[in-house]
Amino acid sequence: MLVEAAPTPTGASAMVQSPAPAGRFSRRLTTLILQGGSLAIFVAVLIFFSISAPYFLSLGNVGNVLAQSAIAGVLAVGLTVVIIAGGGNVVTGGIDLSLAANMGFSAAVYAALSQAGQGDAVAAAGAIAAGLAIGAINAVAITVAGIIPLLATLAVMNIVSGLELVLTQNTVIPATGNLLAVLSGIGPLDVPALAYVLIGFAAVVALVVQATPLGLRLYAVGEFPEAARASGLSIRPFIAGSFLFSGLCGGIAGILSVSYLSGSSTGSGELLLPVVVIALLGTVFSRRLVPTITGTLLSTLFVGFLVNGFQLLNLSSTLVSGIQGVLILIVVSSTTLLRKQETRT
Repeated sequence: MLVEAAPTPTGASAMVQSPAPAGRFSRRLTTLILQGGSLAIFVAVLIFFSISAPYFLSLGNVGNVLAQSAIAGVLAVGLTVVIIAGGGNVVTGGIDLSLAANMGFSAAVYAALSQAGQGDAVAAAGAIAAGLAIGAINAVAITVAGIIPLLATLAVMNIVSGLELVLTQNTVIPATGNLLAVLSGIGPLDVPALAYVLIGFAAVVALVVQATPLGLRLYAVGEFPEAARASGLSIRPFIAGSFLFSGLCGGIAGILSVSYLSGSSTGSGELLLPVVVIALLGTVFSRRLVPTITGTLLSTLFVGFLVNGFQLLNLSSTLVSGIQGVLILIVVSSTTLLRKQETRT
């Protein structure tokens, strides 16, 4: 019996059946535009502020930017790990909206214990425990109850914000101690100690996430969950672990906040937008437009320099919030477009 060979596609039909090259080119072009544009904007901001404010690029000011960005940077590192393990979809993927509230509550716990006469070790342990407890609640709500991270962490955020108000009575609780004095002091080269904390913390986490098998598994779970399951990886422990680490970052940031403000904070919720901006914007500083810790650190510097430049020029800080909102729209819309191009190819 003769079997008719399938016709070789030509003309328009060949173009329809072979979209991959065009799709790959479009993705590469979009990626180059995002990365090149982001770096160009970063450099342009530095040039503009360095011309307008000669003190801008001095070592002292760079150290101040790092110190001022340390709290948001530590929180953004935690959020980045959550995004890596849960996937970059902001609706169904990894997100932790409770981070800023976690930091505020952990700071309140530290300050309250310190005011009650407890030593630095007990106060720090209390803040870390509070952060981990919040992370554990998020982990259980998401991996056991099956609530999507966006809604689960939003609910936890409101609960924790209420607990902070109850603990502090909506007032600042002052705190002092040797640990706080060291963290708020000046380190080598007359650079604030908080700057070294941020760089050291980001370096350690980057080494674990980007250069160890654990980090590779986190990326596999977040980017290719079905393939990860097929290879024998259990998804839930990695997702739960990412939220526990995020909670740990909230506790650490709470301690840094107390050292920076010499007490608890009543406006921790204002940090949520900058933290989300930093974590999402960090993807454009990576080679494949995926979240990385090094990209988050660069994004922290960018947002920190932006805020600092506005302060040096006595410009309204409300403009920064508007710019941060625009950055979120650009990054989210661009990454969504890239995912659609990937599914088509």
